[in-house]
Amino acid sequence: MAENKTERSDTLLEDLFRAYFDARRHKRNTRNQLRFEMDLEANLIELYDQIRKREYRVGPSVCFIVEHPVKREIFAADFRDRVVHHLLFNYIAPLFERTFITDSYSCLKNKGTLYGVERLEHHIRSCSDNYRQTCYVLKLDIQGYFMNINRRIMYETIERVMLKMGPRQSHRGRPWNELLDYDLVLYLLREVVFNDPTENCIVRGSRSKWADLPRSKSLFTSPADCGLPIGNLTSQLFSNIYLNDFDHFVKRKLKHKHYGRYVDDFYIIHRDKELLKRHIREIDAYLQENLGLTLHPKKIYLQEISKGVTFLGAVVKPYRRYMVNRTRNHFSELLAAMNAYIRTHPRPSKTFLIYMQAAMNSYLGYMTHYKCYKMKLKLVPRMGEVLKLGSLTHNMTRYRLNRDIRERLGLDGRADALPWEMECLPLPREQADEDFVPDDDGDWASRRQMADETDALLFGEEQGAERARPEEKVPRGCDAGRPSGTGNGEPPAAGEGQGGV
Repeated sequence: MAENKTERSDTLLEDLFRAYFDARRHKRNTRNQLRFEMDLEANLIELYDQIRKREYRVGPSVCFIVEHPVKREIFAADFRDRVVHHLLFNYIAPLFERTFITDSYSCLKNKGTLYGVERLEHHIRSCSDNYRQTCYVLKLDIQGYFMNINRRIMYETIERVMLKMGPRQSHRGRPWNELLDYDLVLYLLREVVFNDPTENCIVRGSRSKWADLPRSKSLFTSPADCGLPIGNLTSQLFSNIYLNDFDHFVKRKLKHKHYGRYVDDFYIIHRDKELLKRHIREIDAYLQENLGLTLHPKKIYLQEISKGVTFLGAVVKPYRRYMVNRTRNHFSELLAAMNAYIRTHPRPSKTFLIYMQAAMNSYLGYMTHYKCYKMKLKLVPRMGEVLKLGSLTHNMTRYRLNRDIRERLGLDGRADALPWEMECLPLPREQADEDFVPDDDGDWASRRQMADETDALLFGEEQGAERARPEEKVPRGCDAGRPSGTGNGEPPAAGEGQGGV
């Protein structure tokens, strides 16, 4: 046993390096990541020593509001803490994935939103005998889910399952309690789970951004010892673990075969409408008594399947499924923004053209999973300037730049990587600023300072070290401002801070 513990501790540094490479994926060249990478080995060694000596403590987070696609309060952890989140995720995710039901879709490999929609269709067809029998779908939602997760209950649940799974064989052929250092994992769990992100956080934006945010969607107003920050990788996994016992309650106790859940949004399909009505009360009672949660009273949907059901961005109807209007509207806004940019920039830069082609193909590829041909025909007249630089191919499922543009830019059909300055989608509604395009020779060097200052506003080096630039334009969904709030977990006071730039 002592040899196993020594072996596990010897792999901690290797696990930290692996977690670092996972954490920097899609975060490369952000200010926090670059600062950490400048002295990578020393930072990881320091983090290794802190964890090994049980001296690691979670640092302050950056709190801000996003408006797109819906208004949410986000807590962005420091990059150093993100590495620890990935380390913990890599340790416990394989263990808990074996305890999840098949129809749990969130934060699992190959089980995303499309898989959830396809499983919903499967359950509807199975229950209705391919739409030949009448059946009903009950769709429910939990009110203020992330903000009402009890941290103590969640930690006890994780600890109980880990001890139960300990003697069982892991995916590597060894028992879990030999493969994992349980003492280390539980220590990291306590530090992450019981950390209150509202303490000493750095708040971006003005109080007005929180004015119309419901109290049930803010950690600043959540009950004591409750709430998980939206934005952390561990929060996604913990949200699945927290409702795992509920999934088994619905499947084993209530005996529902046709059930699925994506985070706090779940459905039950059955032929007996009255049975579904009775089970609403049983479900609500279980959630309140065991998890401290309540169903959202305004989001109870019970309807015959022929009427259709909206789930994970899709409207599922007999023998077909459609894309929701909100996604179509986002596509229309993106087209309007790109058309406006092209009209003001007759010779768009290579960066913008790569961005435009990637964005178009992203939406067109997404629409291939739905019945959207007529919708595409209605969107074609809105493409305007975009179609002057390229064309729709493969039955309007792909967008390709014109050959002369590809030859002039030297693309040659290659999938060029999108520069990190252009990774936010969609473009702002306002006219694009000249500072967001590179020099004539395609060099971004002269624009790096502006992008770094924007990152500083979002993720800042230290509290109070940021510089405000009122006239800046930041891609929608990335609102930022001067630090505000008291830094002690209280919402920003009236008049403090500066509005989003």
